[in-house]
Amino acid sequence: QVQLVESGGGLVQPGGSLRLSCVTSGITISFLTVGWYRQAPGKQRELVASITPVGSTNYADSAKGRFTISTDNAKNTVYLQMNSLIPEDTAVYYCKVGLVKQYWGQGTQVTVSS
Repeated sequence: QVQLVESGGGLVQPGGSLRLSCVTSGITISFLTVGWYRQAPGKQRELVASITPVGSTNYADSAKGRFTISTDNAKNTVYLQMNSLIPEDTAVYYCKVGLVKQYWGQGTQVTVSS
């Protein structure tokens, strides 16, 4: 059974940082494209960042220069380091594994507010 468990969200002031983690089980992420998505209230879910098995990364324009996606294949874990957070980053962040067959986590709330 595949499971994805996100953590690391919370309330942070503008300009602050958070590191999200997505611990996976039942699947080997080293063979798969993994990504972070987010969904703000009233908006569609959108891609934040993704990384392929060979390490190629893709970032939303809003994330470039501020967010970094990485993986620890030994721990089957995906990370999203988020710096210089702004209120517009407020959303539920989801981890996704796979492209054709996709697995999603339950999400972790990130709130950027003073």
